[in-house]
Amino acid sequence: METNTIITDTHTHLYSEEFDQDRTEMIQRAIDVGVTRFFIPAIDSTCTKAMYELEENYPENVFLMMGLHPTYVKENYLEELQHVENELHKRKFCAIGEIGIDLYWDKTHLQEQQIAFRTQIRLAKHYKLPIVIHCREAFDEIFQILEDEKSDELFGIFHCFTGTYEQALKAISYNMKLGIGGVVTFKNGKIDQFLHQIELKHIVLETDSPYLAPIPFRGKRNESCYLVNIVDKLAQIYNLSVNEIARVTTLNSKAIFGI
Repeated sequence: METNTIITDTHTHLYSEEFDQDRTEMIQRAIDVGVTRFFIPAIDSTCTKAMYELEENYPENVFLMMGLHPTYVKENYLEELQHVENELHKRKFCAIGEIGIDLYWDKTHLQEQQIAFRTQIRLAKHYKLPIVIHCREAFDEIFQILEDEKSDELFGIFHCFTGTYEQALKAISYNMKLGIGGVVTFKNGKIDQFLHQIELKHIVLETDSPYLAPIPFRGKRNESCYLVNIVDKLAQIYNLSVNEIARVTTLNSKAIFGI
């Protein structure tokens, strides 16, 4: 890869406690291989302070989102949504995320998750920001709300996209780019079988570190420097150079985040 190629990780939890022992070195490893733009999703109010510290330490590289993650929608979700609103009122963010619906672990808070998702979509429209969607075993539920809320002002990224070709086209029809990460390198990941039919202009790259490490690190802690493995895989799928994959996906990230 050319030394001046910029690779963008559109989804990485750099504040995760899994990085507490070696965060500085881990971020440097990524920068050394060309991954120099890190977009950081929020989970809930407990991670806000750590996110602000990251931004302070890496003002040229780190860009923050604000939002309430669906698996953290609990009894106190209205307080958490108020925190999101308060922070949005105070300062700039690059997106509202990660937000959505997750029915993999627990279905008991589906109604609250739907309310939280819809509320945060409306905040995104108000602040003219993209959304970053978390979807797990909830495509129908997510698409229903996107259909209700669709407009030119609604756009963003379908993070960690693992759906079918038809679901990919549907996500794109709602002004969403597809966030492609480690799953594209898995033998049973399936998305690698149809991705070549999706134009590269609809794709952004992500690690979701410390989760979902690509082959050959599957099952281990993921980190942003492993994004080069995902670039390599997409270069094979699209029959393009790694530099072209990096260039186009970084342009796509700029189109979404405006940064």
